[in-house]
Amino acid sequence: MNLLAAHTEDGDRPDSGSVRGGAAAAPRSGRHHGAHERERGGRLGAGSLTGLGHLLRFMLRRDRLWLPIWVLSLAALTAYFANAIAVVMDAESLQAMAVFAKNPVMVLITGPEFGDDAMTVPRFVVGKYGVFLMIGAALMSILTVSRHTRAEVETGRAELIRAGVTGRHTQLIAALLLTVIMNVLLSAGMAAAFQFSQAEPDPLTSTLLFAVSVGVVGCVFAAITAVTVQLSAFARAASSMAGAVLGLSFVLRGIGDMSDVSGGGLAWLSWLSPLGWSQQTAAFTLDRWWPLLYSAGLFAVLVVAALLLQSRRDLGAGIVAERLGRAHARRGLSTPLRLALRLQSTNLAWWSVSMLVMGAVFGSFTGAMDADAAAMPPEIIAIMGGRAGIVDGYLGYMALYFAIIVAAYAIIAAGGLRTEETAFHTEPVLATAVSRTGWLASWAVVTLFGASWLMAVAGFGEGLGAAVSMDDWSLLWPTVLGHLAQAPALWALLGFAYLLYGFAPRLMSLSWVVFAASAVLALFGQLLKLDDAVLDLSLFTHIGQYPAQDLSAEAVLWFVGITAVLIAVGMIGFRRRDLATA
Repeated sequence: MNLLAAHTEDGDRPDSGSVRGGAAAAPRSGRHHGAHERERGGRLGAGSLTGLGHLLRFMLRRDRLWLPIWVLSLAALTAYFANAIAVVMDAESLQAMAVFAKNPVMVLITGPEFGDDAMTVPRFVVGKYGVFLMIGAALMSILTVSRHTRAEVETGRAELIRAGVTGRHTQLIAALLLTVIMNVLLSAGMAAAFQFSQAEPDPLTSTLLFAVSVGVVGCVFAAITAVTVQLSAFARAASSMAGAVLGLSFVLRGIGDMSDVSGGGLAWLSWLSPLGWSQQTAAFTLDRWWPLLYSAGLFAVLVVAALLLQSRRDLGAGIVAERLGRAHARRGLSTPLRLALRLQSTNLAWWSVSMLVMGAVFGSFTGAMDADAAAMPPEIIAIMGGRAGIVDGYLGYMALYFAIIVAAYAIIAAGGLRTEETAFHTEPVLATAVSRTGWLASWAVVTLFGASWLMAVAGFGEGLGAAVSMDDWSLLWPTVLGHLAQAPALWALLGFAYLLYGFAPRLMSLSWVVFAASAVLALFGQLLKLDDAVLDLSLFTHIGQYPAQDLSAEAVLWFVGITAVLIAVGMIGFRRRDLATA
């Protein structure tokens, strides 16, 4: 790399603060004081960005595959929503959906409703699907910034880059610029896909406002990740913290919007969320650009905070100090299964709390769903299993909803195996008596158990909330069973991820493609009146939504068998290939 070969006379050498971020020694003379001031100037001045253009081009080359995949996928999803809704919904259906959209549960999930009195296809797409596109942009930004900053430190490549002619903040700023470019391209692609769809949005400025509001969310979460990668010494923990902020933003926005339609006094909570700021632009209804100023201000503050934090830490360290481990491991950690459980236990604990709380919140609205069923459009009542079984239909549908959320956990947990390998942690484990088959199998067992456990916890929270809401405790255990029954579908997705890990770990991200396609078909396929043959392509449409529908034992057995075969084949591949660190 040219950056390594060019390490000479720029003056931004590792021993002058490029690698070590601690405070400089106190000056002992005027000459030293001047040098010290120059060094401080290099930290936040132009010298700290030396090599920015080279490194940005390098990152663009590394992401030449993932950048178009992210951008085109989200733009294609926008085109799909706009064209499908325009085809399957007429004016009467749209107005019926507008009535149903005022339900607190729908507001909690999708966001505030604007333009209910004259619902149009563009307003429906923006109001119902905009938040999911914003979450997609946020995830794109979180993963991109984390991969190009903290993950590079873990693999040792960041130290090589710092050894060249690069400034202290070059890598962080380059990663942020790359993410901003991705979000600009995403906004342009979404605007083009929406404007030329059968939804026929008008005017163009409203289309641009919607597309920009999605890209702005991505930029804000890029800045949030720029801060979290300074706090933790590990890429997975930094991404999890940024993901937790995203989840908190979704919850704050949801509670605030739900309170608004219910006449409560917590509507102000929506204005604490970056997602809420973009949704409050109300494209095609109010066309307000000024809420995006909050996002721009937060972006600027977070970037400055990230640069200041980076100036106060060592290269491989985080602001939050790592705790020293025991001098001797506990006896139980001598097995690969216990080690895999120990490594995943923290994330699993946080997810458990989140699933329990979310389940209880969603379950508590069961009574409201039952009371408002008469106002629902026929399409929604059909999805829920009919008016007579609206409670069971709602609980069964929420099992599907939680299965999609937990599937995201499952893919992230499976990806931890590759992170351990690229961070040089797998080699020491395999240097002991642990076999490759045993290591992969242990990680897979913990992940399969974790996905099942989270579904059970979500079901328990959902059933508890539904029982209290309906004053009917007979709803509790059928709800738990309905959620737990979705676990085999998640196992099959995990099996696919481990198959990729065994043969081509760099392609593990393809699991997200299977996840996204299955989720879209399961959530919107029936509403869009797709053929059963197309719906069957989704992993989440085979087991049945209990208690509204009978469970399919045949589907469960198929998923169990497919999972076993995929993991077994993945083990064969893992035994035959070299480690990424070899």
